[in-house]
Amino acid sequence: MSEARYIAAIEISSCKIIAAVGRTSDDGQLEVVALEQEKEVDAVRYGVIQNLEETSVRVARIIDRIERRTGVAPRLIKGVFVGLSGRSLRSITTEVSLSLPDDTEITDDILERLKNDAMRSAIDNTLEVIDAVPRIFKVGKAETHSPKGAVGNFIQATYDLIACRPELKRNLTRTIPDKLGIRIEGFVVTALATGHLILTPDEKRLGCMLVDMGAETTTVTIYRKGCLRYFATLPFGGRNITRDITSLNVLEENAEDIKITSGNAIPRDTASSLNLNGVKLSEVSNLIVARSEEIVANIVEQMEYAGLKEADLPGGIICIGGGARLQGMMDLLSQQSNLPVRRGKLPPYVTIDETKSSSYECEQVASVLYAGATLSNRKCLEEPEKQELPATGQPKIVKQEEIKPKQKKENKFMQGMARRIANIFSGPTDNSELID
Repeated sequence: MSEARYIAAIEISSCKIIAAVGRTSDDGQLEVVALEQEKEVDAVRYGVIQNLEETSVRVARIIDRIERRTGVAPRLIKGVFVGLSGRSLRSITTEVSLSLPDDTEITDDILERLKNDAMRSAIDNTLEVIDAVPRIFKVGKAETHSPKGAVGNFIQATYDLIACRPELKRNLTRTIPDKLGIRIEGFVVTALATGHLILTPDEKRLGCMLVDMGAETTTVTIYRKGCLRYFATLPFGGRNITRDITSLNVLEENAEDIKITSGNAIPRDTASSLNLNGVKLSEVSNLIVARSEEIVANIVEQMEYAGLKEADLPGGIICIGGGARLQGMMDLLSQQSNLPVRRGKLPPYVTIDETKSSSYECEQVASVLYAGATLSNRKCLEEPEKQELPATGQPKIVKQEEIKPKQKKENKFMQGMARRIANIFSGPTDNSELID
């Protein structure tokens, strides 16, 4: 039995920074043994780090707490897989092709050439291509999802390019390796990682939509025939509702509590006449319903942008993220989309040994962990070097005569000054001696 491999991941979003350490086993299980987070991160907006120093301090605190946890100590975190999420992330469809000699067998090298050609496709120059996800291949005239081994003289592929603004990755690099000295073992697109872990193969083949409702952004990924069909990030989330409530002269932290305890995305049959600390609940309800309907309308509209209809997504809508926890939000989404809606959850082969964190808070970072475990053999944690004791087990006692006094370091500047003074009193001097 091989030794368990420890990996680490970090997800930096607008509402929290969360890091986790997982342990893999030979049978494909991932056990999350430690998880720490810090909430209310004003240094991050729409998934992009705005203040490098504040973010690095918070990450350092989280890493320190994790390294002290029983399941991790005395190991030290030297590398992490980093989740990518933010407003600028999106997919762009492109097609590439290669002409080949007759009866050529499609190999990994040919597929790699196709992917590299796709990655170099001309797109908006304000965006950086992170990955190219294959949708469908055509070898000759036959379409296939598994082209390796097929024979033909022509291959064409449709890719979904995953792109974002360069500062998304750049600021993560300036924060984690540059300021903290921790290696980035790989960047993982969080939305794709959660889709891989949370969605079932049947849902992807039938056609489904994964909706991650965060604080400031909502990501929508649509799958059809087992492949990614569409990916977009919408610039609003649960915090928009909270900030709407602050218009009633309520602090943001109190507005969040009111939203959680009394909010509902679906309007009530009768308006409430109750007040909560001087705030009319009827006014709160109007704000929450209006904003929820706007968010849901934009989510449903993504089907049209993807060129799909409700009948193309019999697998329904799967929701994750804190925004989906608002009472009535999933019901509203089901009503507006005419599709079944369920809450996403981690599969049984991913377990979390945590009591102070809810599972829905860990879905994204657990997905990044799992992606790092399955797509790479790298180790993120290292054992500290052991200090060897002498053979006797006692510290060596150094005798006084063995201790050599440190020689005083000579000051060349003072030596030169002394020579100059001596030369002044001894007679004429050559000018070159004045230059030391």
